[in-house]
Amino acid sequence: MGVSTAITARIADGVLSIPADEWDACAGPDNPFLSHGFLAALERSGSVGGRSGWQPLPVVVDGADGRPVAIAPAYAKAHSQGEYVFDHAWADAWERAGGDYYPKLQVAVPFTPVPGPRLLLRDASAAPALIAALETVTRRSQLSSAHATFVDAAELPAWEAAGWLTRAGTQFHWENQGYAAFDDFLGALASRKRKAIRKERAAAVEGLTIQHLAGAEITEAHWDAFWEFYQDTGSRKWGRPYLTRPFFSMLSEALGDRVLLMLAYRGDRSIAGALNLVGADALYGRYWGATEEVPFLHFELCYYQAIEAAIARGLRRVEAGAQGEHKLARGYAPVTTWSAHYLPDANFRRAVSDYLEREREAVAHEQEYLGELTPFRRG
Repeated sequence: MGVSTAITARIADGVLSIPADEWDACAGPDNPFLSHGFLAALERSGSVGGRSGWQPLPVVVDGADGRPVAIAPAYAKAHSQGEYVFDHAWADAWERAGGDYYPKLQVAVPFTPVPGPRLLLRDASAAPALIAALETVTRRSQLSSAHATFVDAAELPAWEAAGWLTRAGTQFHWENQGYAAFDDFLGALASRKRKAIRKERAAAVEGLTIQHLAGAEITEAHWDAFWEFYQDTGSRKWGRPYLTRPFFSMLSEALGDRVLLMLAYRGDRSIAGALNLVGADALYGRYWGATEEVPFLHFELCYYQAIEAAIARGLRRVEAGAQGEHKLARGYAPVTTWSAHYLPDANFRRAVSDYLEREREAVAHEQEYLGELTPFRRG
């Protein structure tokens, strides 16, 4: 299907203003974070909108039939928090030059450093029209810039063809090499690393039991417990949690069995938890927290239990969030993440372009070095 010349672009009044079936026809079923259910839960729960600094402004290209053929999950941002691709230096430079960096346009999943499409396309040929619409919104609103963060690598040619600057970053993902069980994964590691993981896991779960809950198995009592864990982590990392308590209940209702909650119990009392979402080919680890300090329990719940869950489900990989070189020793390897940036001001664009070129070289060298540190057997 080719895109008709009778298309229109518009800014929608939030995800909730777009019917779920029309949104999901563009987003597809593979990545749960891009689903109408996930993004609408952020809005309904008050996690975005209001005074959060994330104002939902999806940019939509409609086809001749009046239904969306392309959507970008866009937000007007009043700050750079909750993005995980850091542009604070850019903001400082722009404001020292006398400009207002904020608000800016952010094409992203809020608070979620998970790579995926940022051009949600029912019709692939609508990609240039959607990118052009994002540029028009940026210019007409006199915004400093537009940023599409954690874009799928397959999308990069579309952004680059439109002249957006691209930026490289690093995450650590675990890849399933056809393992039938966790011990098969351990068998691929060097002996010393294998023994270290076994020792670490034994110490982490001593006196504890681990429970996996999905979909309807997760009760409000479970979410209440997890909310305590999440609040503790959020207050230490960000000063205040990004997500509200109602979000988790709404998420569970919207995504059902795609929500996987892992809880650690001491007796009948839960002391820690990790929240994951299940995609078509990946398990996505998102939030973790604990009310009791237990050595190695973070690694157990967030990394090893995630690997076991991915193997059991036949998933190809585990994505365990942003940063974290400590993941290397647990079998997670460095991969490149990407973002794309539109800077209308020619001088600002030139300065950022020079910086990104140097940064990409540094990222490539760092990843080459980190790749040598993985625990897998050589040869």
